[in-house]
Amino acid sequence: MSGRPEPCSPREIGSLFLFEDLTPRQLGRLCAEGRTERFEPGPVYTEGDRATCFYVMLEGTVVLSRRVGGDDVEVNRTSQRGVYAGAMQAYLGERVPQRYNNSLRVTEPTRFFVLPADTFASIMREWFPMAVHLLEGLFLGSKNTQRAVGQRERLLALGSLSAGLTHELNNPAAAAVRATATLRERVGRMRHKLRVISAGTYDRETLARLIEIQERTAERVAKAPVLSPLEAADREDALSDWLDDHGIAEGWRIAPTFVQAGLDLDWLDQVAAAVDAEILPGAVGWLSYTVETELLMDEIEDSTSRISHLVDAAKEYSQLDRAPFQVADVHELLDSTLLMLSGKTGERIEVVKEYDRTLPRIPAYPAELNQVWTNLIDNAVAAMRHTGGEGTLTVRTARQHDRLLVEFRDTGTGIPAEIRDRVFDPFFTTKPVGEGTGLGLDISWRIVVDKHHGSLRFDSEPGDTRFQVLLPLTAPDPDDTPEEPA
Repeated sequence: MSGRPEPCSPREIGSLFLFEDLTPRQLGRLCAEGRTERFEPGPVYTEGDRATCFYVMLEGTVVLSRRVGGDDVEVNRTSQRGVYAGAMQAYLGERVPQRYNNSLRVTEPTRFFVLPADTFASIMREWFPMAVHLLEGLFLGSKNTQRAVGQRERLLALGSLSAGLTHELNNPAAAAVRATATLRERVGRMRHKLRVISAGTYDRETLARLIEIQERTAERVAKAPVLSPLEAADREDALSDWLDDHGIAEGWRIAPTFVQAGLDLDWLDQVAAAVDAEILPGAVGWLSYTVETELLMDEIEDSTSRISHLVDAAKEYSQLDRAPFQVADVHELLDSTLLMLSGKTGERIEVVKEYDRTLPRIPAYPAELNQVWTNLIDNAVAAMRHTGGEGTLTVRTARQHDRLLVEFRDTGTGIPAEIRDRVFDPFFTTKPVGEGTGLGLDISWRIVVDKHHGSLRFDSEPGDTRFQVLLPLTAPDPDDTPEEPA
């Protein structure tokens, strides 16, 4: 938007604090290459447009705002003469995108001294060369540092997740290896027992009954009920007594296996009725090997299924085989992140899921949302570590008007009032040196607010800290989607 041109007065320009130390010749050049304009109430420029001018207010009232999601949030309103806005980074040239990083409007007739961005850049380099070098170093150095530390934070997070995943994979893998070794031994004993049986005087009908009992036994193992410790102990005593009464050696060793497989006294009575008394011990021994092999195969199946589940969770977390932007189920993302971080939460932190499963899938960058979840969960765990390492992490989803809410609530120490205004500042951290980069919440803010057009907020008191992520249910205008955060 253009204002109405007015005569430029070097004396008026020189009365502004920004230009008060300039010489008459320099003020004359400013007036010659710049201009004075009057704007009626309304917008002056819009965030995201190419930055073409540097504005210094002579009189009036200005309002600066930033776009957050679909809303323009006011960040400053002032009537102070000399305040400036616009192309303030023009001296950096095309090394950074030259776009307005906020929106400017006026609420009453307002006069500005307006300097074209190219003129502002050349005057800065000519009049203040040392200052320009210092500003360039400060700006670009900060960007490079932030990028490098951000990459380091991602690597630290990846290392932590890899360690946790390795730990989680090791348990079922070790269980599968142990079960396989034991299974090989049991199968060997079954072959030996089968040779003994085949060398005996069993007729064809008796062998058929034994095989039928073996099949029914395997079916019983697959449907074994879950017993309480007291119920299991009572059943073990009863089975052990039955085995002893029927002359079967080491009944105390066989009974726990039968109980685990869901076998009871009725089943033993059916076995005893199906075979002659003299071959009952051999039949029970053979069936005990059958039970053990079935249980071991179940253990191997459970372990390998657990490994497969962990690998699927790792793929879901990393989104390696997915498009960067897609329609995603937030609950799947949360579950994969919680599983990847289960080694960090440990057994002393209870994880409670309060999901609203009726929520729709949303358009998002899933891999980056997983990074947000990781940062927020990591902070929650760190806060509870200061309370003895125990606590409760509650992850809740809900619908709030046209947005999807994801809330992380912890019972840790809380965020002190004196630092709450700084938690989203880059490089600010309360963790010990070497343990935190101070970029976790800054990166999370930029992913949620800048990239997803959502919002990230928190509320905290000792024992109850809640970080809330609000995400749009519908996709933003593609033209409004910013570049990927550094």
